[in-house]
Amino acid sequence: MNGPLLLVRHARAAGQAPDAPLTAQGELGAAQLAQALAHRGVTRIVSSPWTRAVETARPLAERLGLKIETDERLTERVLSGVNLADWRTHLRASFADPALALPGGESGQVARARILAALEEASDRSGLTVVLTHGNLMALALGLDFEGWAALGNPDVRRLEPSGRAERLEVYP
Repeated sequence: MNGPLLLVRHARAAGQAPDAPLTAQGELGAAQLAQALAHRGVTRIVSSPWTRAVETARPLAERLGLKIETDERLTERVLSGVNLADWRTHLRASFADPALALPGGESGQVARARILAALEEASDRSGLTVVLTHGNLMALALGLDFEGWAALGNPDVRRLEPSGRAERLEVYP
């Protein structure tokens, strides 16, 4: 990475589909996030094109007068091509074996490479970029395990340094 960035998991949403909007609680979370990040020197916002990520970014973008750039590589990892009743069991297994790819799904290795490439391009030596993504992908980028993924909030913010160091930011009062 060329410069630091803030990696953000979207606020609480009404579902997992790409077009799932934020809930009322999520809208409040996005507004609080904008308030907390507005004075940190943000110069760029890059988001997953999925509705819940863009809606999380919107209050900050409006407050700062910035455009929301979208990047398909920031969309959530597809664990499987079919709905799985026991998806958490499969997700845990995928964190234990990053090469595991369920039918119609993406392995953790492939998804991690995808987000790391997006983060590399999003970072800017001359400013601070906010990158909005999804929980599974964020966990993979940070090198978290299943429990680390489960502990992520909606939203959740991590400051990433070019050195690779990551620090959780507590952005709410």
